[in-house]
Amino acid sequence: MAEGKLFAGHAVKRLRRASGLTQAAMAEALGVSASYFNLIERNQRPLTAPILLRMAERYDFDPRRLGGATSGGGVEAIRRRLADPMFADLEIERSEVEEWLSAAPGGVEAFARLFDAGAGAGAQMPIALDTVAPVRGEIERWRNHFPDLEAFAETLSDELRMGSGDLYGAIAERLRVTHQLSIRILPVDVMPGTLRRLDLHARQLQLSELLDPASRLFSAAFQLGQLEAKDEIEALIRGANFADRVSERLYRRHLTSSFAASLMMPYDRFLRACEATGYDVELLQRRFGAGFEQVAHRLTTLSRVGSRGLPFFMLRIDRAGQVSKRYAGASASPLVEADGRCPLWDVHAAFDRPGTLMRQIVEIEDGSRWFTMSRTVSPQGGRVGQVRAQFAVGIGLDAALAAPLAASRGFDLKLGNATPVGLGCRACTRADCPQRAAPPSSRVLVFNERERGVSPFVFAAD
Repeated sequence: MAEGKLFAGHAVKRLRRASGLTQAAMAEALGVSASYFNLIERNQRPLTAPILLRMAERYDFDPRRLGGATSGGGVEAIRRRLADPMFADLEIERSEVEEWLSAAPGGVEAFARLFDAGAGAGAQMPIALDTVAPVRGEIERWRNHFPDLEAFAETLSDELRMGSGDLYGAIAERLRVTHQLSIRILPVDVMPGTLRRLDLHARQLQLSELLDPASRLFSAAFQLGQLEAKDEIEALIRGANFADRVSERLYRRHLTSSFAASLMMPYDRFLRACEATGYDVELLQRRFGAGFEQVAHRLTTLSRVGSRGLPFFMLRIDRAGQVSKRYAGASASPLVEADGRCPLWDVHAAFDRPGTLMRQIVEIEDGSRWFTMSRTVSPQGGRVGQVRAQFAVGIGLDAALAAPLAASRGFDLKLGNATPVGLGCRACTRADCPQRAAPPSSRVLVFNERERGVSPFVFAAD
């Protein structure tokens, strides 16, 4: 953006190429001259509102893609990477980053991926990152919304519900009649350390008695997805063109899980329930027989063209702050993309009040405000005397969009107090934070033996 004008030539070019069109063909379709369209793609002319509207009407895309998600996560995300000590002597200005993004978005994206794979100065590339990072990139490319898979799951869900109001029973009957598979609930002693197992010899889907009703339903839906949505899932995997089989298997598991969630919470019915209840997560749990984490994840997938929900993000962390799930969805929130997190964000405080929904407005350094909800979850499988896992799930969206939420009632979303948070101490440049655990990597430390401030680290302003 510059002076309120939208320059998005690289995004327009990607859309044109993805549509298999020449500049002349797309220019004609949009009612502009080929020379003017060429200037748009070269960022020498802005996208006007009428052209943007015509593009949205003619091509299957979200207009927010042109001004939102940019290469490498945008200017601030690239600047955070450039704050690494290895670049300290280069003194790269913000204006240079903006020019780089405009002139060579592909090069910016390549730099971001390479930096993220290396994790900064002196880091060794984790072996697992080679397989996980491409999968996450593919999920975010689709905004965690897979239209063909959604449509198939919705059709099948309607078909199953026509015969029975009990979805779990309907899935069990479908598995039995169509696939000659029965569901059997087995004692924990028979399935130690295992929650779900497909025994083809016995023609059984075996589930542990440790699973609660929501998890049993999800497991049954997952199995049905493996059998009946195979073509749709494999098509998405082929389109991803991964370099190794491990990435393919991780992606297949995610897609099958997405199908299972869509079968439990079919798109149109779920979106209507969200809008009618004010996205009341706990009520949605009861209505669809799902768990908190399942509903939270489902909220990040509501990106159907012409029928979009609010753009939520989701993050799951453990007590050490390690991230085990993160989905930006359509939110493009820096809170998801950042490597670090701030202890002032209530997603960490959720561990102190297990099972309680924590609500908070946070403001990050770029001035954006986010309404967030956090709650602890415990995966199935724990027994008395054994180590039981616990995670905190945080979901949220731009505070400017949060007015419809039942959970936001009582909050002044525009002018009310917001907790100032950073994206990890090494990336945060707030000078007066008493919670700071490390100085920002982009600043020079200043020492004054005669004074002691609120923060243990004093650093130069810039």
